[in-house]
Amino acid sequence: MPLTIAEKILARHAGLETVEAGQLVICALDLVMANDVTGPPSIKEFEKIGRPVFDAEKIALIPDHFQPAKDIKSADLAKIMREFARKNKITHYYEQGRVGIEHVILPEFGIVAPGMLIIGADSHTCTYGAVNAFATGVGTTDLAVGLATGKAWFKVPESINVHLTGKKPKNICGKDVILTLIGKIGVDGALYKALEFTGDGVAELSMTDRLTISNMAIEAGAKAGLFPFDKVAEMYVARRVKKTFEPVNADENAKYCSTVEINLSELKPVVALPHLPENVKPVDELGEIKINQVVIGSCTNGRLEDLGIAAGILRGRKVHNDVRCIIIPGSQEIYKEAIRCHWIDIFIDAGCVVSCPTCGPCLGGYMGILSAGERCVSTTNRNFRGRMGHVDSEVYLASPFVAAASAVLGKIATPEEVIGYEN
Repeated sequence: MPLTIAEKILARHAGLETVEAGQLVICALDLVMANDVTGPPSIKEFEKIGRPVFDAEKIALIPDHFQPAKDIKSADLAKIMREFARKNKITHYYEQGRVGIEHVILPEFGIVAPGMLIIGADSHTCTYGAVNAFATGVGTTDLAVGLATGKAWFKVPESINVHLTGKKPKNICGKDVILTLIGKIGVDGALYKALEFTGDGVAELSMTDRLTISNMAIEAGAKAGLFPFDKVAEMYVARRVKKTFEPVNADENAKYCSTVEINLSELKPVVALPHLPENVKPVDELGEIKINQVVIGSCTNGRLEDLGIAAGILRGRKVHNDVRCIIIPGSQEIYKEAIRCHWIDIFIDAGCVVSCPTCGPCLGGYMGILSAGERCVSTTNRNFRGRMGHVDSEVYLASPFVAAASAVLGKIATPEEVIGYEN
């Protein structure tokens, strides 16, 4: 029976020859992950079970949402994580100074790998589908059981074939691809389904593009966002993953519940208007929308390539007087490399503030909270009402190209309005 990537990975981890959409399976897990928001309640439930952790090397605890601690409550949450990690000798626990945003550092450190099955108490755990893993977010109780048993139950999802063709224009990146897709199918268009990306256009996408796209699969309701194991993925994991792994590609006649066609050559820079990621429009159709803040970073767009895009636009320019621009590298290593590339100098000279790695403003935590009536162009993944501050503020989701250009002009702008691509 021909299988999709999702079906193959779930079948393998359930110890079965084959599975089909809708089937309930219990699977062995390769990694269980939590952060400083979701970890403490999961730890509380885990302790009620009264068992040791299933495998200290297959658990990752990343205090990244409110860290460095912004207040006493966030310090307490981090303390719970720290003490649990030390007590149980958790291998992949990353304290401040070594930590980065969870969905940036786990691929960067080679902790996630092709063919793995991963659960995380964070909805954007689906990021790891970019490296050919089945990864999905779960709730507190499921995570607690995963910590104790190393197992979780799944309903095998149907898969949507997102067929990519064409060549990616210079002003387009993964954020435009995923926003365009969500604009087509809606925030519930892939509810409890897997998005599987196929076609010649996949080779056009860098790993940064893929990580961004898989990260936001959940914004279409998807259980996972999966890429094939190709030359791009092989080169990425070869320099990072030290353990053995088994990549998975779909069978030629795998069954998909539907197909969505996207021609990369036709894409334009887009933004998602408030207050849903599906409210997508091309930037050149918006008219003048003045802004107060720009955020470039997060688990969606805080990677080195993202910072390089922003630096290319901000080099020799200034952030508009009416705009605050916050740059957040996704990890310490990305921060260091940005320093070596002199991008941090560019950001500071332009009038940006550069933060240590943190989720911070993405979830309205800190480092960029909006007041009533303020507008922010952000490379984060959600723009729900009140997501980044006051319920009467507005968040516009965009690529690093659009975010940096908007910071310079003080309004939502295309990169062409600031810098051409004649070179």
